[in-house]
Amino acid sequence: MNTDNHPTLTRDVVVIGAGASGLTAATELKKAGLSVAVLEARDRVGGRLWTREIDGAMLEIGGQWVSPDQDALIETLAELGLDTYSRYREGESLYLDAAGAQTRFTGEMFPVSAETEAEMERLIEELDALTAEIGPEEPWAHAKAQELDRISFARWLEERTDDQEARDNIGMFIAGAMLTKPAHSFSALQAVLMAASAGSFTHLVDADFILDKRVVGGLQQVPLRLAERLGEDVHLNTPVRTVRWNDDGVTVVSDNVTVHAKRVIMAVPPNLISRVSFDPPLPRRQHQMHQHLSLGLVIKVHAVYEKPFWREQGLSGTCFSPYQLVHESYDNTNHGDARGTLVGFISDEHADAVFRLSAEERKQRVLESLAAYYGPEALNPEVYYESDWGTEEWTRGAYAASFDLGGLSRYGADQSAPVGPIYFSCSDFAAKGYQHVDGAIRMGRKTAQLILAAQGEAAPSSYAAANSH
Repeated sequence: MNTDNHPTLTRDVVVIGAGASGLTAATELKKAGLSVAVLEARDRVGGRLWTREIDGAMLEIGGQWVSPDQDALIETLAELGLDTYSRYREGESLYLDAAGAQTRFTGEMFPVSAETEAEMERLIEELDALTAEIGPEEPWAHAKAQELDRISFARWLEERTDDQEARDNIGMFIAGAMLTKPAHSFSALQAVLMAASAGSFTHLVDADFILDKRVVGGLQQVPLRLAERLGEDVHLNTPVRTVRWNDDGVTVVSDNVTVHAKRVIMAVPPNLISRVSFDPPLPRRQHQMHQHLSLGLVIKVHAVYEKPFWREQGLSGTCFSPYQLVHESYDNTNHGDARGTLVGFISDEHADAVFRLSAEERKQRVLESLAAYYGPEALNPEVYYESDWGTEEWTRGAYAASFDLGGLSRYGADQSAPVGPIYFSCSDFAAKGYQHVDGAIRMGRKTAQLILAAQGEAAPSSYAAANSH
């Protein structure tokens, strides 16, 4: 690649990735008086946040919900002047069992047999206890870390109950709804971290808590407004190809601009770090670690109807079944919209299976699954769209990266540790708020603080000003 004609910038910090984490870090650094440049490969900011208009309907292609414990996100929404509204939840929810029998219910617990309910409650209590004991900050340092990291979550459940339906339902909350991987492919420790990052396993079970509110106009407004404040410091359509680094700083070479800086923040999912060539290469530890981290796979299905017809049936729109193609579905009607919108999710191996079908066959299968919950009216939406982050060049999966068996206890302590002038910041490395926008913001703030602390230990003058000649 010929870079002779590229403009060259000199900044204190260069940020690779204009998602919520990278933009938060850049904002905090700029507030502190440092100069920044944010380089984004896409033609938009937001990363895994993306609000689009599809056939006249506003759809949240990526992340969208705000829960009460997400302090960092809530603070950011207030600072940016963004309003929220509650997800529609009036009426009864639906549960489909393995035989396809449909049952209405209210509350958090599924309408299963008394024996299965007792088993589910016992498993939730045990997971809550583990979550409280281990916590989200350093699960790899706990005395039980290696034991829990060497057994799959599926196997852990099998060792605790013979009740298949209880295992299927508890597994769904972590495997299908969160990590979007089969429960046999990640460890019990990874499952505990997922629950701990939300405060408890009980929070993950409670849809009214974890999916509490939405942002009026879409959650992508967070990165959009942060980027607007950063102005010309944000460079779109600028894939980074090379990072040259030493103790004195970095030179970041992209398709459109070269940036000299004291430090660089890799604010991208860990599976994309290896897309950049480092000179010299990253240490062996990072090379190995990144091979044990991978994103899950999920299809987020959007179906927009003339009206929210399920409400007329006394339904909230909230539906669950580990036995359906669409394992969970919700009323996702936009604020002030007379139409009704449903959003459903298809995870891991189920997503693999339907991706082998043609687009029309897949749509038919998905709508039939929605109709199993909502009835035949669900078969005829005015707008239908599938969010498939697995095909996104600069994401390649969803929702977030997680370790394979044994990886969290082996590498967790090093996943966000700086390497010389190279820092790592993304929701995939968060403790509280892991794999959520809240975690991305927390990591952006934390990374900025680390850099400012290091800056304070170095020469007080600005790197950019000192090297502007």
